[in-house]
Amino acid sequence: MTPTARTIAASFIVAALLGSAACSRTASSRGDFAPGPVVTRATAAQNAALIDRIKSLAGTWESTDEKGVAHISSVYSVSSSGSVVRQIMLPGSPHEMTNMYHMDGPSMVMVHYCAMGNQPHLRATATGSTPDRIELKSDGVTNRTAADQPYMAQLTIIFKDADHIREEWRTYENGSLGSGTNFDLARRK
Repeated sequence: MTPTARTIAASFIVAALLGSAACSRTASSRGDFAPGPVVTRATAAQNAALIDRIKSLAGTWESTDEKGVAHISSVYSVSSSGSVVRQIMLPGSPHEMTNMYHMDGPSMVMVHYCAMGNQPHLRATATGSTPDRIELKSDGVTNRTAADQPYMAQLTIIFKDADHIREEWRTYENGSLGSGTNFDLARRK
C-alpha cells in the first residue's frame, strides 16, 4: 500500500476508533440510538427506489488525498439477482470494510462490517431520504461489548451527480450522536 493510501486508511481508522469501535446487538438490546420511523405504504415505494439509486453506484470510486493523488476508496457491485449491493471500502487495505445494502420488507437497510469487528445495522429514513440524498440511521448493532462503546450510527449519501457522491458518516458516543468522517468520491472512468 502506498503512503497516501495508508493516510486515507488511517483517517478512516481514526474515525472508527473514535466513533465506531466495537459495536453490538443482542436479542435484548438494540443499542442506545433509536431506529428511524416505521415505514408506511406511502413511503415503501420511495424506499424501494433507494435501492435502485444505490445500484446505480456500481463501479469503482476514488477519493483524492491532501496531495491531490486519487486512490480507490470504494467498489460497489450488484449481486444476488439484483437484490443486494455490496460496497467494499478501502479495498485491499488492512482496514478493508464491507457494506451490504438490501430491502427489508418495505425499507432499505445496510449492514456495515467495520474493520474493528462490529456490525452496525442502519435503516433508510423515510423523512430524510430523497433520490439525491439517502439517510440511514441506527437500527441496532452487533458485537458491541459494553454499553459505553461508540459505534457508527448514521450514514448520509449525497448524490452530487452521476459520477460524484459524498458519504457523511457519524458515530454514537457518550449518549449522543457525535463525531464523523466525510468522503468525497468520484467514479473512476
